[in-house]
Amino acid sequence: MPDSALSDHYIATPEALAALLSRIPAGPGVRCAIDTEADSLHSYREKLCLIQLACGEEKVIIDPLSIPDLSPLVTWLQEVEIWMHGADFDMTLMKRTFNVIPERIFDTQTAARLCGEKQFGLAHLVESGFGVALSKQSQRADWGKRPLSEKMIEYALNDVHYILELADRFVARLRSLGREEWFLESCRDARETVLNRSAADPDEQWRISGSGKLRACGMNYLRALWQWRDAEALRLDRPAFKVTGNVDLLNWAEALENGGEADLHSRFPPPFHRRFHKAVRDAREADHSTWPQRPPRLRYDRNPEAERRFEALKEKRDHLGRELDIDPSLIGSRASLEAICFQPERVEELFLDWQRQVLGI
Repeated sequence: MPDSALSDHYIATPEALAALLSRIPAGPGVRCAIDTEADSLHSYREKLCLIQLACGEEKVIIDPLSIPDLSPLVTWLQEVEIWMHGADFDMTLMKRTFNVIPERIFDTQTAARLCGEKQFGLAHLVESGFGVALSKQSQRADWGKRPLSEKMIEYALNDVHYILELADRFVARLRSLGREEWFLESCRDARETVLNRSAADPDEQWRISGSGKLRACGMNYLRALWQWRDAEALRLDRPAFKVTGNVDLLNWAEALENGGEADLHSRFPPPFHRRFHKAVRDAREADHSTWPQRPPRLRYDRNPEAERRFEALKEKRDHLGRELDIDPSLIGSRASLEAICFQPERVEELFLDWQRQVLGI
């Protein structure tokens, strides 16, 4: 634990957590701001490293790496109203760590966008709303290392310091615009989306952006190279991108597909080269029947009437976006608009109530 006045805000024992929860109220009327930090830039398997919490006069950092049982905190979070900024990642971490996402989660980023804000990052909103420039110095810090520096603690605490004030301002604007229900429905849907999101299929994770241009032979090499990189990342306990980037994997796979060679940079030690060339050799010798195939693309049969409906609906959406001064994609994504023009029965699946009302569908 850091040796500073800021350490008073650092909760790193079960006893300190129990004392905190005894000091702050609980119940549906209680609001708190929450943020989280993970070590996704520094570890193979990211983990929850910090929970920042602001509630009333309390503003603290809770250390999940030092407290083995956080169930009392999870129970408290289930009873209160939680505000976050850009909540998708935080909810994903909660689901993975606690196997639960509290029910009442609201996102100031969503509120800002529905109010028409074009730049909706937390740092921009704090600077434009409060005249305070948040430091980005610890943005890429290794949050899994201990002890935390004083600057890291200050950075983490600032991420929750302004959220409830931002929430008050944006909720007032949403009410004046008649969009509060849009916001509430959007937040409920965001939580359900994370709850229902399936884990990535490990047999399909290698299909990175750009892999669609490869033939079956190239995809066979790409899969082998992706698996080589994943094994090296696991061995080093580092994120895969720190071994080598996706662009390298694609370039190697394309070269091999066309009869060329793939070579690692000289910065890699000899054992890496041996394992790399073994992965390439095994892929080259693999039976063609084991090569991966392109997934079938979703294509709609040519339907001139549906295409006309799509163009008219997209034009209407864009006009409504300009009229409401919000990003048109908030009203409906291009893919969703296209889908319902060819498959009208999917409208309730793809659009929220407020989106259907705005679009008149």
